Amino acid sequence: MISTAIRLARVGSGAELVAAVLMGLGYPCVMIAALIPNIWFFAAATVVTYAADWYLHQRGSYLINRLAKVRAGLSIRFLLRELLLILLLARLDLAETNVYYAAVACFLVFYGIQAAHGTLTTLIRLRRTMPVVTRNVDLAGIRIPPAPPNSLLDRAAEKVLHLDIFAVAGLLIAAQAGNHTYGYVGIGLTLGLGALYIAVLLPYIRKGRRVPGAPAVLKVIDKWLTEYRPTVVLYFSGSKESAYQANMWLETMSRVEGRPLIILRERNIVPQLGSTAVPVICVPGGVHLMNMNLSTVRVALYAANVGKNIHLLRVPSMKHVFIGHGDSDKLASVNPFSKVYDEVWTAGRAGRDRYALADVGVRDEDIVEVGRPQLAPIATWTGAPRRTVPTVLYAPTWEGWDDNPGNTSLLLAGENIVKRLLAADRPVRVLYKPHPFTGTRSAKAAGAHARITAMVEKAAAERATDARWAKEAAAGQGDRVAAQAELVRIRARLAELAGAVENAGDEAEESRVALADPAREEEIATLKRQWNAAYWDSFGWWEHKVVTGAEPHLYDCFNESDGMVSDISSVVSDFIASGKPYAVTDSAELGVDEFKRQNTAVRAAVILSNSAVEIDALLDAINGSATDPLAGERRELKQYLLGPDEPTSMEQFNAAVRDLAVKAEGRNQRLEQRAAEPLAAPGLNDSDTTGVDATGVDTAVAG
Repeated sequence: MISTAIRLARVGSGAELVAAVLMGLGYPCVMIAALIPNIWFFAAATVVTYAADWYLHQRGSYLINRLAKVRAGLSIRFLLRELLLILLLARLDLAETNVYYAAVACFLVFYGIQAAHGTLTTLIRLRRTMPVVTRNVDLAGIRIPPAPPNSLLDRAAEKVLHLDIFAVAGLLIAAQAGNHTYGYVGIGLTLGLGALYIAVLLPYIRKGRRVPGAPAVLKVIDKWLTEYRPTVVLYFSGSKESAYQANMWLETMSRVEGRPLIILRERNIVPQLGSTAVPVICVPGGVHLMNMNLSTVRVALYAANVGKNIHLLRVPSMKHVFIGHGDSDKLASVNPFSKVYDEVWTAGRAGRDRYALADVGVRDEDIVEVGRPQLAPIATWTGAPRRTVPTVLYAPTWEGWDDNPGNTSLLLAGENIVKRLLAADRPVRVLYKPHPFTGTRSAKAAGAHARITAMVEKAAAERATDARWAKEAAAGQGDRVAAQAELVRIRARLAELAGAVENAGDEAEESRVALADPAREEEIATLKRQWNAAYWDSFGWWEHKVVTGAEPHLYDCFNESDGMVSDISSVVSDFIASGKPYAVTDSAELGVDEFKRQNTAVRAAVILSNSAVEIDALLDAINGSATDPLAGERRELKQYLLGPDEPTSMEQFNAAVRDLAVKAEGRNQRLEQRAAEPLAAPGLNDSDTTGVDATGVDTAVAG
């Protein structure tokens, strides 16, 4: 019932639900208290509304966003509370007193202060917004003044609105005590602090505090591009939640031959981008991107099929490649849009065959098999569990954009899978790592995720008190404490290394200070490896665990596990690189033969029904059973899906980049030669001239 209420209220937890209920009841109580009138009741209800409002804002509750959409936003709620205070004073027969008039004047003036404050903060942000956001790009050619302190602009509207607390408290005390001085003091503090806030902001709108205009910034960017001469670009556009699709290519981009560059299109992706020494330019404006000097780029790599790709696809001097963000049998892996690219790169033969079967217009000669460079960190299975209690990873994909039951096992099979794993005759440890999008579209998926999380956490708590594990727990206590201390140390050092960028006041200042430092990047990489090892050592190897967030990485979970249960997604294709046993759920109930026919990646998997009764077959294989009938099929499928082990994926990837760069350069040279030729050949009809301009764009002039 509580979970249903949480979904209906669009809040993220029970605590948020309580806060939402308190806020919903608080305002009617404030009105009732004003009408009665009762000062103590009014004060108590007011405190509740302040506290609930503050808590929901701190949690970033979706409910707050919805309230703003229906004209019950933050400023309206504060104004309502202030009007109800005026009503309370009138009902207390104070309407003819000077303090009453002072209260009315105070809130009117305070409303004007809010308007001036909002105007100032908006102006400051606009005047400090550059046309680009960068990392590892030297912007020494322009002057970027320091940003205002975060304390002034972060949640600025909330801060100025809460200044009315002094006036509200002072007036309530004055009404209760009969001493109007308290009211005047509170009013003075509210108006004085509001005016002071504005005075502190005013210097930041001066010309010397502004960042340079768009022409000056773009000129410096073009100068840097001319000097750096990028040859390979990773282009990405999407929501901040999809940043993982770009992050998975950062390591590859750092090792690619040539001079790499990452181009992003949305500002909110930049903070989500992982640490990298590769230059990054975020260009939100399409016109700015199309006018940018990318004449030296020969290969453009696209990690997602999105509308904004057209802004770079229009450039003919480079070759365009779809590399995607995973290899799977989902429809996204054979999107018809892919035929707009010069080439489509897949991991192995399976990707090529997938396009042939889909018949979406992608020609076989335009497909290049390059392996999956990102899979290098995945350890190969030894043939037996790493420990006496094997670990099974449950990594379902999300619910997708429609209600197709085959999208995810979470809805129909997830709880059955976890129940059977937790109740297995031979104990296993369960790691549950949901997709980051889980529950973003479907309330049912969010509910299933919450129930599975609760199941795993309950089982972990029960195992912690089980006598069977007491000896292990006691023996490893010191090591776990040491690992937890190591995590604290590593986090502190990572925060220190990231300090210059994270402490930047805004995007403009971040662009100025976020410069590449190879030694720093190497230390960060080392610390992250140490963090990963310490994370797994910080709790018992027999303990069930819910793993969320970007760290530990999915591949680290692969290495920690002895087998996996998942869905049709790139997770399965990637896990096949380990050679470990795996199971996939036929949530749409197609039947084993049809399910395998439609989905290449499950041909070496244990196929689960929604009841998950087949899970024992997976556990037998994981436990090193002599009868693992799918072992040979997994080896064959690995090569079919991911390509050969030699040459390495990175070597294949770089070879593909080189070959395509040669093609792009050859095309450009042919265009230059053609442009140098006479405009009209002898015998050409003067009234119908057709040619190609210097950029390679067909032109036609009809007489």
